[in-house]
Amino acid sequence: MKLIYYLLLLLCVGLSFCKTLPLVHEDLVDEKCLKEKYTHQSCEKVFCHPWEKCVEGGCVCKLPYQCPKALRPVCSTTGRTYNNYCQLKSHACISAKTNFLSNGTCHGQGHFDLSLKYGYTESEGLVEVKLGNTTAFVCKNWSITEANVACSYLGFKGGAIDHKKIFHFPDVEITDCLQANCRGLETTLAECVLTKRKANRKDLAGVVCHTQESADLIDDNSFQCVNGKYIPVQKTCDGINDCGDQSDELCCKGCRSGGFFCKSGVCIPKTYQCNGEMDCIQGDDEVNCEGLGRSGVQDAGNSEHEIQEQAEVLSANMDEDRKFLKSLLPKISCGVKNDTHVRRKRIVGGQVAAKGEFPWQVTIKEGERIHCGGIYIGGCWVLTAAHCVRRNVAHRYQVWTGVLDWIKLNKEVQVQRVNQVIIHEHYSGTTYQNDIALIELKKHQTKTTCELMNTVPACVPWSQYLFNPGDKCFVSGLGRNEVEKNIYKLKWGEVQLIGNCSKYYSNRFFEKEMICAGTDDGSTDACKGDSGGPLVCMNSNNQYYVWGIVSWGENCGKPEFPGVYTKVANYFDWISYHVGRSLISQYNV
Repeated sequence: MKLIYYLLLLLCVGLSFCKTLPLVHEDLVDEKCLKEKYTHQSCEKVFCHPWEKCVEGGCVCKLPYQCPKALRPVCSTTGRTYNNYCQLKSHACISAKTNFLSNGTCHGQGHFDLSLKYGYTESEGLVEVKLGNTTAFVCKNWSITEANVACSYLGFKGGAIDHKKIFHFPDVEITDCLQANCRGLETTLAECVLTKRKANRKDLAGVVCHTQESADLIDDNSFQCVNGKYIPVQKTCDGINDCGDQSDELCCKGCRSGGFFCKSGVCIPKTYQCNGEMDCIQGDDEVNCEGLGRSGVQDAGNSEHEIQEQAEVLSANMDEDRKFLKSLLPKISCGVKNDTHVRRKRIVGGQVAAKGEFPWQVTIKEGERIHCGGIYIGGCWVLTAAHCVRRNVAHRYQVWTGVLDWIKLNKEVQVQRVNQVIIHEHYSGTTYQNDIALIELKKHQTKTTCELMNTVPACVPWSQYLFNPGDKCFVSGLGRNEVEKNIYKLKWGEVQLIGNCSKYYSNRFFEKEMICAGTDDGSTDACKGDSGGPLVCMNSNNQYYVWGIVSWGENCGKPEFPGVYTKVANYFDWISYHVGRSLISQYNV
């Protein structure tokens, strides 16, 4: 099929039909990423809902008591009133018997039901909704987004394969239909905005839900969703969740018309850009938004005339409740510098750090010598390399914060004693795999927490897709230079993340646990004594994440020998297990 495509492309140069040839799979879809089988439940790629939390890369149900305590009552199909939307959705996440009915308290107002009528099989037909005392068919001008929600509610896990099919309808008068407006992540149409409007038989929506028999429709130009559904390749990476599980939008190299491309390789609808809610995990959809603000709510194809005819809104906009609940989740402050200096263009070949430039940088001292670097991540916790520390001599270590010059100490310097050292249980001193450790600082006798003056924690990344090869990042430390002379001053340098580092370190580089960074000429690099220190990268919201821990390398400051760092994102769950999730989780808590 692909060979035929390219032959046609060569033969039809200059002919008008060439303009209609579809994009082939490889154009926009990242094949390597597809092997991970990411879906809307993969917090490596998307944010979890307020009623879910991110555990080992997947969104799992929260327990109801873990929800915010806000009082905005909602009613379930079981007749029970819950304190808020999050608590109800948490119960629904755990038990399929609980579903959303309406906002407000329950007053015996009936139930919600959805069925397909006048189809040729049980998986197709006109969509009829019963909500309270209202029974009506859904209006035709809906999208695959709403159709997926309807089919999923009926038990068709692949959602819909057709939302425009026409079905024969009995010769009876129809005066109203329900316009549905969904975001696509709801589990029932009752959570979408349902609006009653005038209609006739020609206005009614038909749908064909995905079944196992739908696989007969596939061809060489089809894309297989993670849920088993097939869609045309041309519908991938366009910002529209055609699969129903979003797997067609999570492994993209770019977006087709109608989609906004997130740096993490995700396509979202352009209407989500600058809508006041961060949908890309890096936040790049909410930057440079002056004059671009949008409501973020699609009109589902309504014409101005149809909108004027709409009379009665039957359901609340529960997407607004979801946003409200997100605003109540715990927030931490991290990764924001105190300085206002202009970033300079370029530890070996670096620049001397100024006050406030790297407020998460710490120095580990053993005896009278600078032993290693470290990264403050909040509370009483410091990250460092496993090869820098030993458990049984924790009492011998001191953690110095705020050090800019080791010879002439500045007044901001503080010295912290160490309570315990935690080394990753699978650390290998031979291969440097899992070269990561935690240092817990001792609390002051009169305080319950550690308060480090003039120190700001670096953010801890939860996803490996926050930054990519080619991104510019910063390494800092008080180690030695290329001729292995102590430099005594905190220095920093700009380096570039490097992909495919195995070509430099054959059989020694482990992609899951390690990352590489450096410069083409080797002029900026970490060196001896920098071990355990930070490699930080800045996201679209100007927050710095500790992307790597200085681990190992060869011939520091030489071309073709980039520095190797422990990939911190790979250890988010390990870190949160020891320090407590609320200390380091900005999202997905």
